[in-house]
Amino acid sequence: MHFPGRSSKKEESAQTALTKLNSWFPTTKNPVIISAPMYLIANGTLAAEVSKAGGIGFIAGGSDFRPGSSHLTALSTELTAARSRLGLTDRPLTPLPAIGVGLILTHAISVPHITDTVLPILIEHSPQAVWLFANDPDFESSSEPGAKGTAKQIIEALHASGFVVFFQVGTVKNARKAVADGADVIVAQGIDAGGHQLARGSGIVSLVPEVRDMLDREFKEREVVVVAAGGVADGRGVVGALGLGAEGVVLGTRFTVATEAATPEFRRKLILETNDGGLNTVKSHFHDQINSNTIWHNVYDGRAVRGASYDDHAAGVPFEENHKKFKEGASSGDNSRAVTWAGTAVGLVKDQKPAGDIVRELREEAKEKIKKIQAFAA
Repeated sequence: MHFPGRSSKKEESAQTALTKLNSWFPTTKNPVIISAPMYLIANGTLAAEVSKAGGIGFIAGGSDFRPGSSHLTALSTELTAARSRLGLTDRPLTPLPAIGVGLILTHAISVPHITDTVLPILIEHSPQAVWLFANDPDFESSSEPGAKGTAKQIIEALHASGFVVFFQVGTVKNARKAVADGADVIVAQGIDAGGHQLARGSGIVSLVPEVRDMLDREFKEREVVVVAAGGVADGRGVVGALGLGAEGVVLGTRFTVATEAATPEFRRKLILETNDGGLNTVKSHFHDQINSNTIWHNVYDGRAVRGASYDDHAAGVPFEENHKKFKEGASSGDNSRAVTWAGTAVGLVKDQKPAGDIVRELREEAKEKIKKIQAFAA
């Protein structure tokens, strides 16, 4: 199988001591830092700056893939922005190095359109990877194996066009299914993560090694990579994830306050001011309910900063009354009732800076911590 941007045999030989991620994405530097494809946050400029710093940057591709969707237009626009930021505007056939696109699959009436609407955009703009998440279990179970819009069919189509496929999971069971469907990289997301995730899951401390063990045992013939996501915001977390068996580390909340991110100012301020994430973030279906977001299957929920709407919910305020307050707040500019997605590591996020600086600082801090803990192996 050919992957765009994959190193030559000579380059692969020179990198034999490095990782599979380095082989697929030759511009990456270890430890590999990955910015998550956060919807309405992760734009082409952010992804390009992460790539330029030696990481892998993902652009949010949305969830509505029907012909004429604004999500498709936005995706094309952001891929164009990434190419411009990387200085490749005059080289349209050159793949975008270490740039990927994230697609949310939970919109069951939309996913059958992916190969007809999204794939041509991907082929035109040449990112190197596609990150899939949140396929609808009812749609999967009621469809024939490999039917249009199923994870297996989408992955096969992406592979046929040369893309490395990441698949986000929250359990060992989901990881097994994703790899059986053909995924190249498993994003093992723990419940400390911000934003949407499986409603039932575990933290990366147990999830990552159990997924790695399952892959080594059941898919010995495959070189499947595991990257960790959820609860990491600094170099210490990066080192911990590597020790658990991850080849790379995904961060979301940390990049929401990158200067290039499309994060509204009130959300930046809230994230920077929030601490003690185990207490001040909440994982719940309520966030989507108050947002009137109906596309998510009930096997998924999300983690957000605890706000006025959730506090009223916890205090027993009837939903109708709470929702009325939410809508009034949105109309009047009262952001205290808005949903701001963030993970439990939010208390470690203390400053705004360029995405490239974040990547470099995470990498260098991780290297320093690795040097220090080597003393324990003496």
